[in-house]
Formats: sequence, structure tokens, C-alpha cells
Amino acid sequence: MDVAIAGGHGKVGRRLARRLAARGDKVRALIRNPGHADDVRADGSEPVLCDLEQTAREEIAGAIAGTDAVVFAAGAGPGSGAERKWTMDRDGAIKLLEAARSAGVERYLMISSIGAENPPADDDDVFSIYLRAKAEADRALMKSDRAWTIVRPGHLTDDPGTGRVRIDVEPLRGRISRDDVAAVLDAALHEPRSVYLILYTIAGDDPVDEALGAALEL
Repeated sequence: MDVAIAGGHGKVGRRLARRLAARGDKVRALIRNPGHADDVRADGSEPVLCDLEQTAREEIAGAIAGTDAVVFAAGAGPGSGAERKWTMDRDGAIKLLEAARSAGVERYLMISSIGAENPPADDDDVFSIYLRAKAEADRALMKSDRAWTIVRPGHLTDDPGTGRVRIDVEPLRGRISRDDVAAVLDAALHEPRSVYLILYTIAGDDPVDEALGAALEL
């Protein structure tokens, strides 16, 4: 499989890239900082300079052309203000969606967030705006003609992964390591039955493949 990861130098993106490369997939890491090229090469990815906020849709389409799937693992980051939640977490995801359509890339995997299913409507704190931005991006993807999967993890940690998670199609609350989120993304990307599903995931007791299989039977 040939996969393009938007946010290829991000904490989840790099973990996912290493997993994909280890299984023999080809990975393009979309990065905006040329100084990150050596890092993603070390992960087994091909670095592709592509700033979703600044690059035209046609150029993004060229960067992902020929891939089998795109993964939106980008984000404005915890230190950013409200404006970038809209320009990156919403608009960046939608621009990647439009580029995928233009490039003929059918598969689109979105990293979202638990809470995006019912974001606060009136609060103006940055996290509430982030959840509204993610919700709008998710809705745009679900209305599209792409073969989408949305993964909504709980609170992210940098703890070592355990390889054991809980996955459900109904909202959950809890924590999960970025290592384990990457494992869930890897599994969902290679599981055709995960298409057109929103998958909530937190730390749990079951191996990732078993947890995913059980969720797909719900």
C-alpha cells in the first residue's frame, strides 16, 4: 500500500509511518518544515514538502497522486490559538479531502477526537473551538464520496503503547497512548470493513486486531 500522511512529522504521524514502513508499505510524509526531512526519512518515509494551510489544492493533489490512501494526522497543536484550529484542523482536512478527490485517491483516514460527536456550541475556549473544527471536518468527510474512516481517540498520552485497546462505534471516554492510536490507525487502514465507520478508541484489554474485529461486528 502507498500511503500519504498529512502531518508526517507529528507525534502520531511518525509512529504510524514507522509501523507502515515495517510492514512494507510505501509512505509519503507531508511536512511543512524542510528541516524535518531527515527525521521522516529515518522513519522510512519519503518527505514531501506540502503545507496544507498555504499550498493550493492542485499542488496537494500532485503530492498525493498515485497513493492508495491519505491519512489526516495534522493539527494546529496544543499551543496554537483558535484561528489555527479552523485553518488547520478544519480547513486543512477539507483541503486534503478535495485534493484526494482531484487526485483520485479513494481511501481517507481521519484522526479526529472524542468529543467531536457533540462539541460545545457556545463556549469560546480554544478546546471547544478545536472540537467544533474537528466536527465540521468530520462532517465534510462523511458527506464525501471517499472511502472514509474516522478514528476518535481519547486523551492522548506519550506513555509506551501496550498494544491493547478498546474500540467502539459509540462514544467512549478515557486515555490512550499515541503508540496505540498509531496501531489502531494501521489496523483500520488495512481493514476494508472499517470503511464508513467512526471508531472511538481508548486504552483497554484487547489486542488491537481483536478489538477492531469486535467493533466491526457491532
